[in-house]
Amino acid sequence: MAGRGSRLRPHTLTTAKPLIKIAGNSILLQLVKDAAKLADEPIEEMAFIIGDESFFGKEIISELNFLAREFNAKASIYRQRVPLGTGHAIMCAKESLHGKAMVIYPDTLIRFEEGFDKNADAVIWTKEVKNPEAYGVIKLNKEGNIVDLVEKPKSSISNLAVIGLYYFKEIAQLKSQLQNVIEEKIIHSGEYQINDGLLKMISNGKVFKAGKVTEWLDCGNVKSSINSNQKMLDFHYADKRSLVSTDLKLINSKIIEPVYIDSGVVIENSTVGPHVSVYKNSKIFTSSIKNSILGEDSIISNANVSNSMIGNNCKYDGNYQSINIGDYSELI
Repeated sequence: MAGRGSRLRPHTLTTAKPLIKIAGNSILLQLVKDAAKLADEPIEEMAFIIGDESFFGKEIISELNFLAREFNAKASIYRQRVPLGTGHAIMCAKESLHGKAMVIYPDTLIRFEEGFDKNADAVIWTKEVKNPEAYGVIKLNKEGNIVDLVEKPKSSISNLAVIGLYYFKEIAQLKSQLQNVIEEKIIHSGEYQINDGLLKMISNGKVFKAGKVTEWLDCGNVKSSINSNQKMLDFHYADKRSLVSTDLKLINSKIIEPVYIDSGVVIENSTVGPHVSVYKNSKIFTSSIKNSILGEDSIISNANVSNSMIGNNCKYDGNYQSINIGDYSELI
């Protein structure tokens, strides 16, 4: 979690990217729930790797502790103060690298329909993509074991892109190999990468299997976050889950599902939806809002917007068709 989320600004100027909410819950919470469902056994510890104190302060640490408690797990907080890559980030949590573990990159959302092989030394989750040359992909042998990891392949390797979710039967094995990577100064673009540790494990005969997800939703920038919000709302609606608070105050207005409407929201003389998430205590007057995300304690008036992302504690009264404003902003 140590990145600043620069592609999702201005929303990440005040909130860490994994704590941005999509379709009702933070990206991180939804990922942890999915990982817990995949693991299908008690979670003892959650190790969060965050950046320096100037951005990741007490409020974020409090949220992470609260999240761990929801799963009866211990929260361990580690800091990566210098951005030296994924391998380096994992090694910042070296005190926690023992036993069975999952490693998760918290900037995407996933959907899955199957379990995984817990007898394998490691599992790397993947998603079939149409343009594998744009991703890191896995190479499989005839037995279905992963034998190579190739970043942005120029020739046909496979169409299974690595999504940033891993399982290790004994993560101390990864720790040992990442330590070797650092000592040998195996660096790519100034960074130590997890792939080099994984490749060392594979070369030592460890068995790697591929897991597959049915959906892999990016939340790295504003456009992709809005798109992910749309798809997650569709999933919830298909599962017949109501995401509209009973505390909603609806006055001469219309809700078009699927939507997420939090508690304390007021909607007057307006149409909201489809594919809109509105968070606590926000107010919408004389407006039409589609395919958008509206944060907490914001006031929207006389708007006709879609494909928009509005932060917390904002005021908007205007005639733009699409807007993107961060927390504590006014556009009137």
